[in-house]
Amino acid sequence: MTEGRESATHSVMPASAFAPADLAGIAVRNRILRSATHEGLADERGLPTEALQRRYLALAQGGVGAIITGYAGVQQDGKSSLLRMLMIDGDDCIPAYRALVEAVHGAGTPIILQIAHCGRQTCSRVTGLPTVAPSAIRDRLYGEDEPRALSESAIEELIESFVAAIGRARQAGFDGVQLHGAHGYLLSEFLSSYMNRRTDRWGGSVENRFRIVGEILARARSRLGAYPILMKLNGYDGRPGGMRVPEAIAIARMAEAAGCSALEISCGVGEDLLFTARSDALPVDALMAYSHKLQTAPRFTRLVARAAMRVLIPLLAPPAKPKRLYNVDAAEQIRRQIGIPVIVVGGIRSRSEIEQILGQDRAQFVSLCRPLIFEPGLVGKMERGQQEASRCLDCCYCIVAGETLPLRCHYGRISSADPS
Repeated sequence: MTEGRESATHSVMPASAFAPADLAGIAVRNRILRSATHEGLADERGLPTEALQRRYLALAQGGVGAIITGYAGVQQDGKSSLLRMLMIDGDDCIPAYRALVEAVHGAGTPIILQIAHCGRQTCSRVTGLPTVAPSAIRDRLYGEDEPRALSESAIEELIESFVAAIGRARQAGFDGVQLHGAHGYLLSEFLSSYMNRRTDRWGGSVENRFRIVGEILARARSRLGAYPILMKLNGYDGRPGGMRVPEAIAIARMAEAAGCSALEISCGVGEDLLFTARSDALPVDALMAYSHKLQTAPRFTRLVARAAMRVLIPLLAPPAKPKRLYNVDAAEQIRRQIGIPVIVVGGIRSRSEIEQILGQDRAQFVSLCRPLIFEPGLVGKMERGQQEASRCLDCCYCIVAGETLPLRCHYGRISSADPS
């Protein structure tokens, strides 16, 4: 960006964490958002349930500035392997989502629908279809066969599926949508030179790898006008040859030019293990209790796996560092180079950290995930001065358990009511 943009960015007055604000045309109650979190509370069709509505109402009543939903799939072959993903792949979905939106709006809170395709980060036993990706590169975490590299016609269909999902979200009354372009899901796979080895117009240069996102934004803008379309973007990941901050800056600039309304900065892909959501150690006990593969394995295999994981995982996959505020530096560098709002997520746990990020103009908004699983009323407590910091242990049991259980806080324990 120009020097003028840089100096203009630095002249902005520090943002107040708890004052109403404008997020890409969405009037939010404050600058602390609920980041998208998979809840596992859809029905068999992928529609929101009363249990999901109650969860969102608890967040709204708890004081969050806005809610970004758990991801909703745009095609059946992109459905998550986690329990009961939301889906927004047909017009028949609209009435159920409209009822959800009306309930949350009734509590005075905006709600943004995150839309996604899981790409190679899913399982065919769940989708009933082959996994797909930009390139036929096997994902080492999910253990599927090589995904099917998307054809030109399949990419065209995918773009139209995203644009149609955005239109459905607007019809349902959502205040905006967020494209999931992070964490190793399909749009993230296209953006990454580690996962995208194509040699056609959808791969190679960063401009080509961005093309699918640019097409989604351009078509959505032509059909839906100024409707808020946000995107979640990795600032970096842990893969060799993967995303790094300078490339994320280039992508952020292209996203802004293509009509993206705001960016949420995160990090990591599935193969990075606990990189996106960090912990002091990989939760082996939770893996043993909640992993579908380990649950269905013979008892002897489970015992061997437990012993091996306890020894090998600390050596092969040591916990990522730092554990706190690990996306703030990347978010700040991106924020200095673009004019659209930047949201930062990742390891933000206290009011003082939030006020520092906003006060130093390192991002315009912050978002929280795990702390709000444990304490949906945390933001209100912080605003009233009743609590300084989250009591989340960062055990990550909530993430591991998502394969077989609806979202809840486990607080570092395997319940006797849970599978074992």
